[in-house]
Amino acid sequence: MKIDIVVKQPEGRRLEFKEELPAPTKIAKTVVAFSNDAGGELYVGIKDDPREISGLPEEDLFKVEEQISNIIYERCYPVIMPEISFMTFKDRHFVKVKVHRGSNMPYYLKKEGKLKGTYIRVGSSNRLADESILQELERQKRNISFDSELVYDKTIDEINLRPFSTFFADKVGEDFTVEVRRILNFSKDYRGEEYPSIAGILFSDDPLRKGMFHYAKIECARFKGTTTEEFIDQKTIDGNIALQAEEAYEFVLRHINKGAKVKGVYTESRWEYPVIAIREAIRNAIVHRDYSLTGKDIKVAIYDDMVEITSPGNLLPSINFNELDARQSDIRNKVIAPVFKKLGIIDQWGNGLKLISDELKDYPDIEFAWFERGMQLQLQFIKTAQPESQPESQPESQPESLYGRVLTLIQENTMSTQEISIELGQKSISGHLKKTISKLKEDGMIVWTEREAKSSKQKYQITSKGKSFLDGNA
Repeated sequence: MKIDIVVKQPEGRRLEFKEELPAPTKIAKTVVAFSNDAGGELYVGIKDDPREISGLPEEDLFKVEEQISNIIYERCYPVIMPEISFMTFKDRHFVKVKVHRGSNMPYYLKKEGKLKGTYIRVGSSNRLADESILQELERQKRNISFDSELVYDKTIDEINLRPFSTFFADKVGEDFTVEVRRILNFSKDYRGEEYPSIAGILFSDDPLRKGMFHYAKIECARFKGTTTEEFIDQKTIDGNIALQAEEAYEFVLRHINKGAKVKGVYTESRWEYPVIAIREAIRNAIVHRDYSLTGKDIKVAIYDDMVEITSPGNLLPSINFNELDARQSDIRNKVIAPVFKKLGIIDQWGNGLKLISDELKDYPDIEFAWFERGMQLQLQFIKTAQPESQPESQPESQPESLYGRVLTLIQENTMSTQEISIELGQKSISGHLKKTISKLKEDGMIVWTEREAKSSKQKYQITSKGKSFLDGNA
């Protein structure tokens, strides 16, 4: 990448700028963190805030190079071999230190030792690795994954895999036999007993799963407006991980609109968001999340202007969401991913990101953004304009929708929220109904019958605008 483009980039996981040579410990921490993560580039002679190439005296370049080399050699362990080069832009000189992702992790400060000197890159900062991250770095060195490790609390025959077995047979068309179970690495023999892998536990409906991995769930929420201050609806999805994606996807569909778009002489139905892309994002979150990060769950949040999916764990070093078309493929969970592929839920070879990219091309009004926030990956599908199929002046024009059904009920009689819910056959007032009534009020289709919002006699009545809307859809 050309330097004039590099200097416009924000500091982050793979990039850091220093106006002058920092303290030796700071350099060592950055180099160690880069080596333990995705690699990165450190530029000395470029000011960060405000960003400008301040430069170094040309006669000092070799001295700076030697200092950096000595710091890395003397303070970092195992051995790290960076590429150090001199660069010039508009008569300003600076040093580039390129650090590659290491293969002998964990890397750490020699003086502090492994437990107190191992650093990882989190955003644009270096963070001391805790025990769980140290264990993950050790696994990466041995090329094994967290989900493949064995659990010794119960044997595999004591684990409740019946719901998954039924699901597997339905999806794959073959029985989930002992042989299949072993091929998929749900279990392994250890000293004459067969114990489940962590993946086997996550696919189970055994109490052990909720005990060990209570955080392996999806929290779904529909918020009112564009903040998290008020819920319209929420749901916790904590069944076995094979079933979570579909439930979360259905939650999203319940809380986004589907309108109509005229294409030539035909009228096509069209969701307000790219639902195929959202479905793939949810699936990827389940398959590629870092299950070793305890206490962190997946979150699916729906706002008035955005659908947001947050997953524990940063992107794998080889994946870049800025290149969705590149059919990138990497696997964090080496047991879970092949199982999802066998079930037909994902394509293991990188087509998921391509599907997201392809559908986004049909949604120019939706902006796709991604962030690594702490130890989490966050994807956002953001409305940048009102969709063609549903202009602001026309709320929802589907007679069979809940919007139209509620309005029709209120046209016949003034009704409270409770009465509407009963009339619709609901066991309790749903979040979807609350959202719909709120939208009807916002659109001026209905109003309160009482001035005081908290009146015990409060009901809703239709407005002239609401009547006109129903007449136009009759």
